[in-house]
Amino acid sequence: MKIRMITDSASDLLPPHRPEVTVLPMTITFGEVEYQDGVNLTHRAFYEKLIEGEDLPTTSQISPTSFEEVFRQSVEAGEAVVAVVLSAKLSGTYQSACIAAEEFPGKVFVVDSANATIGELILVERALELMDQGMDAASIAERLESEKGDIRLVALLDTLEYLKRGGRVSASVALVGSLLAIKPVVAVQDGEVVVLGKARGSKNGNNLLVQEIQKTGGVDFTRPFRLGYAGLDDALLQKYIADSTALWTGHTQALPLGTVGGTIGTHVGPGAIAVAFFQKKPEV
Repeated sequence: MKIRMITDSASDLLPPHRPEVTVLPMTITFGEVEYQDGVNLTHRAFYEKLIEGEDLPTTSQISPTSFEEVFRQSVEAGEAVVAVVLSAKLSGTYQSACIAAEEFPGKVFVVDSANATIGELILVERALELMDQGMDAASIAERLESEKGDIRLVALLDTLEYLKRGGRVSASVALVGSLLAIKPVVAVQDGEVVVLGKARGSKNGNNLLVQEIQKTGGVDFTRPFRLGYAGLDDALLQKYIADSTALWTGHTQALPLGTVGGTIGTHVGPGAIAVAFFQKKPEV
């Protein structure tokens, strides 16, 4: 049976992508204008609006009806469905998908990625690898559940301004951070965003980011990995790559790069850089 991979746009999986993949858009609202993430709002256009605007945009979860529609189309086309979605602790999108899946027992399998942006994306890419290996939908979902705990997403933020605007830190903390050029390093752990540490200046921030990756035991290059950036250019990401060559040299021919879209970009702002990977399993 053919398999249909479905994810939400919070995974930041951009076209062109494989024909077996369907990406459902999150809704991003600037003022009174609603946009469909990745449909009529590109990542670049999002950051242009974010930088120019005074008010922080809002994001909305995907409805059960939207999931049910695409699930039904897939099942009626003779496809089994594996849906990989944004962390249930960050959005109600997972619950929406589960509600819709109840209509299709044994044919639709929903996986909470326990992650976001490129961390969610590499789980989708892992699912496609397993599909290419000939696994059925139920087995893919089961394997994803067992492997998603290996994913590490670590990010260096350029500013605390957007966390302040979103109510995540106080105005006084953000002001001190700006004056001292403090760069927070954050991660997704157990489906939630946590602060791992803070560094003064981008160079120290890059070093802290490298240290946090090394703490995990290193990158498993046999499974998907990705680097990403938030904003209008990748200058900060390229600087990080130059500062962290020891992590990649001899392990890969090229570093897969992506952009962080509006769902997460709303909260981190431009200038953030992120690394997502499966950590190495301990040797037995």
